[in-house]
Amino acid sequence: MAPEQRLSAIKGAKVLMVGAGGIGCELLKTLALSGFQDIHIIDMDTIEVSNLNRQFLFRQSHVGQSKAKVARDAVLKFKPHISITPYHANVKDPDFNVDFFKQFNVVLNGLDNLDARRHVNRLCLAADVPLVESGTTGFLGQVTVHMKGKTECYECQPKQAPKSYPVCTITSTPSKFVHCIVWAKDLLFAKLFGDKNQENDLNVRSSDAASSSEHAEDVFDLKKDEDIEQYGRRIYDHVFGYNIEVALSNEETWKNRNRPRPIYSRDVLSVKLNQENGTVDKNFVADESDPSSVSAMVSLGLKNPQDIWSLMENSRIFLEALKLFFVKREKEIGNLTFDKDDQLAVEFVTAAANIRAVSFGIPLHSLFEAKGIAGNIVHAVATTNAIIAGLIVIEAIKVLQNDTSNYRMTYCLEHPSRKMLLMPVEPFEPNKSCYVCSETPLLLEVNTNRSKLRDFVEKIVKAKLGMNLPLIMHGSALLYEVGDDLEEDMAANYAANLDKMLSELPSPVTGGTILTVEDLQQELSCNINIKHREEFDEEKEPDGMILSGWTQAPTKEKENNNISSDNGASTSNASQAVTLEIEEDDDIEIVPTGTENVPAGKKRKTSDISNASTSQLSSIADKSSSKKKPEELDDDSDDMVMLDNGNSDISKKKRLQ
Repeated sequence: MAPEQRLSAIKGAKVLMVGAGGIGCELLKTLALSGFQDIHIIDMDTIEVSNLNRQFLFRQSHVGQSKAKVARDAVLKFKPHISITPYHANVKDPDFNVDFFKQFNVVLNGLDNLDARRHVNRLCLAADVPLVESGTTGFLGQVTVHMKGKTECYECQPKQAPKSYPVCTITSTPSKFVHCIVWAKDLLFAKLFGDKNQENDLNVRSSDAASSSEHAEDVFDLKKDEDIEQYGRRIYDHVFGYNIEVALSNEETWKNRNRPRPIYSRDVLSVKLNQENGTVDKNFVADESDPSSVSAMVSLGLKNPQDIWSLMENSRIFLEALKLFFVKREKEIGNLTFDKDDQLAVEFVTAAANIRAVSFGIPLHSLFEAKGIAGNIVHAVATTNAIIAGLIVIEAIKVLQNDTSNYRMTYCLEHPSRKMLLMPVEPFEPNKSCYVCSETPLLLEVNTNRSKLRDFVEKIVKAKLGMNLPLIMHGSALLYEVGDDLEEDMAANYAANLDKMLSELPSPVTGGTILTVEDLQQELSCNINIKHREEFDEEKEPDGMILSGWTQAPTKEKENNNISSDNGASTSNASQAVTLEIEEDDDIEIVPTGTENVPAGKKRKTSDISNASTSQLSSIADKSSSKKKPEELDDDSDDMVMLDNGNSDISKKKRLQ
């Protein structure tokens, strides 16, 4: 296309950007400077201090304001004559339906989570609008193009599942520091400062409590008139001492494992915290209006977050942080959830994880390292975001020119490969087994006599298929539907169905049943074949149902990420798993496992991908969905998922001709 025609296509295009974070800021700037005249931006987030080091459109004065609106105002200062329409909203809101998407020539994603990416992918398919997807993590990045019927859709290939850990590993047999972090964050912190009704394996009663009365009080409750320092030591002794002794009583568990050692406060701390070595900062006064200014490190005079604390220092931080929560932030107790931007929470979790690590013979980590693990952070690099934003615009221009033969999926590498840092490969045709764009039936193995419709809706339809407003049918019988326009009696009937076993529904679901599941907002429909199965392994199959034929990859073990799937005996009968999800920024979802043998501009071959070295591309377990919930993922971290070298689906993919 001639330069004049290209410029005309750019100026006449109506573009939708989803995400105004790390990639989004660079992308909006690049679009404006490239001549685009009509740009719409959707982003539900507000600006945080941690965004300012790379999201260059924002300043300190913008903290707390809408990212989409501030980004618009910033760009209009140097490009005042273009139209930028911001939406401070969730892209999954009903207003952003298929008709809304149809008005655009191309959609450009700079999102931070799998759930939203899948949602946009489905709306683009339904609206028949091209999608340019992107992601970065540290020095790595990628840009992919998705066109209905011509290239694979975003969901044609596997996505990594969030890393989950069996409760028995977390509570009884941790072998890596990440296990200690999950224990401290998701169990201990939640028990002490979150919902008091939460049940977990920390509810083992101490011998003193058990003998005090027939109905012993919860050991984690602060007793009336109990001194806060005494309470802190009681909690310390219970979780690091008594609970370890309980675990040691199960001899079978430790036949082939190193035995942990109980740790009691009396063995570590011989004097009160505020009398030791004179290191307390007596001049420290917390800002009462800013809970985030409360810090155990500052209170105890510890300054460097990259220092690895001793057992005594960790113990002091643990007790001081617990005390500060009850003294300075008492009103928040009962409603707190872990936030990596909450300094006191990070200090508490770091100290608790390190004390537990000492008990189990696991190497200690600094607060800086522990925060990265607890928040699942891979620090973003502004240069990578800028490179990826430029590549997005290049692909968007090709889309506007309908230059199908030159579409490229481009990967940004950390180190040169064949003297290249950018590796372009041709996209593949749609995967014929993709349930999203090819409508291939799925298979669900489930015990139809024990599983409720609610389990099916929550664990399969929403969690795995990513549907927001599902409708479930068995033949012509409507089993479940949600929506504001439902009549009260119908809504009551569907709600009642949720608590019925599948085989007891008005139209029974048994082996051989075919269910149709639809999401009217996404205009997505798929069929699920039901296969009755009597038994499931509670440890390996905690959901009690297995979905086959969808495109989420099994979790891949990576030793260098301190991730383990070791299973061990538990002191309780808990069978659920604790999930650790990555908090993402502009994250990578699919990256080929090595690209050293793929010449630039050449068609991508299975052998090039599957046989190449994986040394450049590290794998970090995905938050989709996290947990922190997907819509709330932080802009300091990015996530990448890799295709498994042995994935048989890859070998069946066809190159786009």
